[in-house]
Amino acid sequence: MNFSSQLLEGAVNAFASLPGIGKKTALRLALHLLESEEDQVADFCQALVNMKEGIQFCSKCNNISDTDICSICSNLKRDASTICVVESIKEIMAIENTDQYFGSYHVLGGVISPVDGIGPKDLNIDGLMERIEVGTVKEIIMAISPSVEGETTIFYISKLLKDKAVKISTIARGVAFGGELEYADEITLGRSILSRISYEK
Repeated sequence: MNFSSQLLEGAVNAFASLPGIGKKTALRLALHLLESEEDQVADFCQALVNMKEGIQFCSKCNNISDTDICSICSNLKRDASTICVVESIKEIMAIENTDQYFGSYHVLGGVISPVDGIGPKDLNIDGLMERIEVGTVKEIIMAISPSVEGETTIFYISKLLKDKAVKISTIARGVAFGGELEYADEITLGRSILSRISYEK
């Protein structure tokens, strides 16, 4: 792709660095901004800066938030005795869209993957254990993508909880093994949460 402007090329490369954005789409986005009013472009850029500088991670569940405690953890109508353990914030958004789950969450920040150099200490497992130690948690739902790494993570956490008076369940396998939760349709994901099964410790 030939550019008559290095500045345009730089903008296209910036957009193309985003996941799922190819060069043609990046060019279309860059040209759209180029043709937009200057104040619109300024508002667009400021929104990104505000997001990057202002977003926090909930000190309780590690979800993204505008405050120290996210809106889910601070919602008294949510069932705090049930914690849905997920890999990332993308799974929280996917599950919330089902309107089938009304408990709390805990974001691990990934899964155990020795091949990628990710071990238990690299995940937010200690934070989960601290929440369980309080003694008010009755059930842990492992809503982790069904894969070898996901199963390893579930097994590891279940071993840590073997002496705790906490029920461990996993989402029903309406989600295909090896699939990503964020790409599952809302009906399938919602039914998987409602039809969760007990996980043998």
